[in-house]
Amino acid sequence: MQNKICVITGANAGLGFETAKALAEKQAEVIMICRSREKGELARQKIVDETGNEKTHLLLADLSSQRSVKDAADEINQRWKKVNVLVNNAATVRSKPILTEDGVETQFAVNHLSYFLLTHALMDSLRAGKEARVVNVSSGNHTKGEIHFDDLNLIQEYHVLKAYNQTKLANVLFTYELDRRLRQSGIQHVHAHCINPGLNKTRIGEKATNPLHALAWRLRAYMGMSPAEGAKCQVYVASAPELEGVSGKYWYKSVPVSSVAQSYDEALASRLWQVSESLCSIADYFAPGN
Repeated sequence: MQNKICVITGANAGLGFETAKALAEKQAEVIMICRSREKGELARQKIVDETGNEKTHLLLADLSSQRSVKDAADEINQRWKKVNVLVNNAATVRSKPILTEDGVETQFAVNHLSYFLLTHALMDSLRAGKEARVVNVSSGNHTKGEIHFDDLNLIQEYHVLKAYNQTKLANVLFTYELDRRLRQSGIQHVHAHCINPGLNKTRIGEKATNPLHALAWRLRAYMGMSPAEGAKCQVYVASAPELEGVSGKYWYKSVPVSSVAQSYDEALASRLWQVSESLCSIADYFAPGN
């Protein structure tokens, strides 16, 4: 991984932090995208101290804001020119339906659209290297998800898990559709993967939820793996040399497995892609400089 540029979202804690640390240990140059300067800098310094890798950088972005996502991508494109690995890891869990500045429900904005938009905004840099990998972090919850095209914001009937499960299915649909469209566009050296990290001891479900939802998440997470163990799958998919040329897979415990049946519905994936393009005001996803 020496001389490879790796971008990880949500890198100040949990799976994102462990992924950034593991890639830094492999001597990659790591770009950590975090929302909080204070938490991000503490995490960055900890990684530098524990790995000795000074090529570990912090970029700030609010992934619920499309403007902020684009600004972060612009800085990466200008400073580094290429990206070898993009790990779309950041996610949020919210008890209430709060719309972002772009008019999108926050879970859908962070958990799906930020993946979709950041990958698009970094496409030129991803194409600049010999091989690049996009690793989208989904969840076993994708098996319970539905895409509610008539009400993506779930304003009419919102529930924290209904919203979360929708985004995790969207991650898998996006991965498969990205892989198909990359090949159709003649882009052979950018590869797309989706991973299920399993149940992990993280606090993602406690930060923006009511006391009942937070307690339920805490009790469930208690049975999970450590974040370091949970991150192993995405680190493997991001860095394993034997996966060069492999694309369009869904991974669990570092093994390619089948995702839920509806995730293979190409018409469903194409519709989600078109809606996502519209929500992000993207005219041509793969156009250079777009």
